[in-house]
Amino acid sequence: MANRLAWATSPYLQQHKDNPVDWWPWGDDAFEEAKRRDVPVLISVGYSSCHWCHVMAHESFENEQVAALLNDNFVSIKVDREERPDVDAVYLTATQAMTGQGGWPMTVFAAPDGTPFFCGTYFPRPNFTQLLQSITTAWREQREAVVRQGAAMVEAIGGAQAVGGPTAPLDAPLLDAAAGRLASEYDATNGGFGGAPKFPPHMNLLFLLRHHQRTGDPRSLEMTRHTAEAMARGGIYDQLAGGFARYSVDEHWTVPHFEKMLYDNALLLRVYTQLWRLTGDPLARRVARDTARFLADELHRPGEGFLSALDADTEGVEGLTYAWTPAQLVEALGEEDGRWAADLFAVTDDGTFEHGMSVLKLARDVDDAAPEVRARWQQVVGRLLSARDSRPQPARDDKVVAAWNGLAITAIVEFLQVAALYASPQDEDANLMDGVTIVADGAMRDAAEHLAGVHLVDGRLRRVSRDGTVGEPAGVLEDYGCVAEAFCALHQLTGEGRWLTLAGELLDTALARFAAPGGAFYDTADDAERLVARPADPTDNATPSGRSALVAGLVAYSALSGEPRYREAAEAALATVAPIVGQHPRFTGYAATVGEALLSGPYEIAVVTDDPAGDPLVAAAHRHAPPGAVVVAGQPDQSGVPLLADRPLVDGRSAAYVCRGFVCQRPVTSVEELVAELG
Repeated sequence: MANRLAWATSPYLQQHKDNPVDWWPWGDDAFEEAKRRDVPVLISVGYSSCHWCHVMAHESFENEQVAALLNDNFVSIKVDREERPDVDAVYLTATQAMTGQGGWPMTVFAAPDGTPFFCGTYFPRPNFTQLLQSITTAWREQREAVVRQGAAMVEAIGGAQAVGGPTAPLDAPLLDAAAGRLASEYDATNGGFGGAPKFPPHMNLLFLLRHHQRTGDPRSLEMTRHTAEAMARGGIYDQLAGGFARYSVDEHWTVPHFEKMLYDNALLLRVYTQLWRLTGDPLARRVARDTARFLADELHRPGEGFLSALDADTEGVEGLTYAWTPAQLVEALGEEDGRWAADLFAVTDDGTFEHGMSVLKLARDVDDAAPEVRARWQQVVGRLLSARDSRPQPARDDKVVAAWNGLAITAIVEFLQVAALYASPQDEDANLMDGVTIVADGAMRDAAEHLAGVHLVDGRLRRVSRDGTVGEPAGVLEDYGCVAEAFCALHQLTGEGRWLTLAGELLDTALARFAAPGGAFYDTADDAERLVARPADPTDNATPSGRSALVAGLVAYSALSGEPRYREAAEAALATVAPIVGQHPRFTGYAATVGEALLSGPYEIAVVTDDPAGDPLVAAAHRHAPPGAVVVAGQPDQSGVPLLADRPLVDGRSAAYVCRGFVCQRPVTSVEELVAELG
C-alpha cells in the first residue's frame, strides 16, 4: 500500500500516514481511482488538535478489520479542514442539511464525482462498521436511489451557498437592533451567550465594545466586561501560562475542551486589549499581556510565523497536562502554599474534571488584591508552571495558516499600541510588560515577513506553510482579507509603505478573483479547483467569514490610502450581510464590528512629528481613537504613507490632521484640541 500521506504538509494528514487504511490526499487522482474501481468515496475531514478525531482514528482507522472494509469497498480521502476550508465548507453544508448539525470528525460518503449522498460526524467503531457494510450494499444494489440522494444534496448545498439574496444598508438602526438582540440572548449569570458547550464570543465582544464607544450604551460595555472577567477567571483560561482553550464544555467556563487555537487567542487578545484601552481595567491588562506572551512563547516559531494550535490531548488523554488534585498542589508547593493555592484555584477533593481532578480557575480576585497577595500568587504560579512543565506536553499543530497569522498580527499591533499608552516604570510588573512587548513585536514581524516572503507566490496567496515551505492549497477569501487587514495594521505601526502596497495588491486580487453578483464574494477564486458547489458563506463562526474579513481590509485600506472605491466595495459587501445582522448577530459579529467602523467614519488620523514613539499627540490619538480609526505618525510627506502627504508641521510644531470619511478638519497642535475633535 502506498503511503500517500507521508509527504503531506498537514500535521493532521501526517498523523494518519501509518494507518492500515489506504488513505489518499484530496485531489483528482483519488476521484479517478474511485471511477476506475466504480466504488464510492469516503471523505474524512478533521484537524490535528481535534479530540474526537483522535478517538475515531484510534477506534476505527487504526483497526485492521475496519481498514479492510474501507480498502476493499471505498477510496478513502483524508482532508485537513484547516488546510482546505473550501472542501470543508461544502461538505459541512451537506452534513448540516442531512443531519441538522455539523462537526468534526466529519464523515462523508460521496460518488466518484464528489457528490455527497450520506453524511455524519463521529461514529463509534461498531456503528461505523455497520454503516460501511450498509453503504457498500446500497452502492451495489440501490445505485439509482443513492444517485438521487446525491443530486438532492447538491441542490441543498447550492441553495445554502447561494449569493444574490436581499440587501440592505448596515445602518445605525440595524446595529442598534443587533446589540439589543445580543442583550436579550445574554447569559447574565455566567457571561457569554447560550448554554453548553460555550464558545468565547470574541467577535461579538469586539462589536459590543465598538457599539458602546459609538453610542455610550452601558449594556454593551457591561456584557463585554462581565464576559471577559468570567472567561479570564474560568478554567477555559490557562491560569498558569496564559492563553484560552477552544471552548467550555459547561455553561460557566469551568472545564474546557483543552485545545488552544491561534485564531481564538488572536481575537481574544484584541478584546482584552480594547477593553484595557477603553477602561484601564487591570484584569484586562493582565490577560492581554499574558495572551500576547502565550502567542509569542508557545505558538511562534522563529523565522516563520504563528503555528496553528496546541492539541486537546496529551498522550491520548484529554487534560493530562492541565488538571490537578489538592495532593498534587501540596506536592509541588508544600503544605501551606498548596492549601492556599487549592483555595485560590478552586481545586477540591471531588474535582471539577474527571477522576477527581480539577481544572484551575481563579476563585478569588487577585488583580485588585494587596501587593503581598499578588506577589504570593505570582510566586505560586511560577512554581506550579515549573511543575507542570515536567509533565507530558500536548503536541503542536505546526502548520502556518495565512488568515490566522493575519489575525494574530493585527491583534499584536493593537496590543503594542495600547501597551505604549500605559507604559510606566512605576508599575510593579513594568519589566514583565516590557519583555512581553519585545518578544511579541519580534514574533509579529517574523510572521508578517513570512507571509510576504513565503505565502505570496506569483502575486497569489497560499493558505498554509510548514517548516518554511509553502503548501499547495490556494488562499481563500478569509486569507486575503485577514492578511490585508494585518498589513494595514503593520503600516500604521511602522510607517513603512511596503505593507500598505502589499495590502492593496491583495485586495485588488480579491476584488478581481472572488467577486460575486450584487456586491457579495465567493470564498474561493474564479480559477480555484471546482467543487460540487462554490462556497460563499456570509456568517462569522469560529473565525471571521471571508466576506467580513475582506470588508475589514477594504475599510482600513480605503482610509489609509484615500481611495474611495475600496470603501464602496466594502459597503456593497456589508449590504449583503446586513439582513442577517439584525436577526442573527451572534453569527455576524465581525461584520457588525466593521459596520461600526464605517458608521463611525472611520476616522483617519495623521500626526506629523519628529518623534512618532513619544509624541503626546500620537498617544492621544491611540487612546481616544473612535471605532475602526486608522492612525499614522511620522515626518511630513513620509515616503509610502499617503495620510502624511502634503501635511506640514504647524509653526514648526507637531500637528494632528483628523479626517472622517475623507472630510478633514483643520490641523491641531494640542492634545486637548485633538481629543475634542475625536469626541
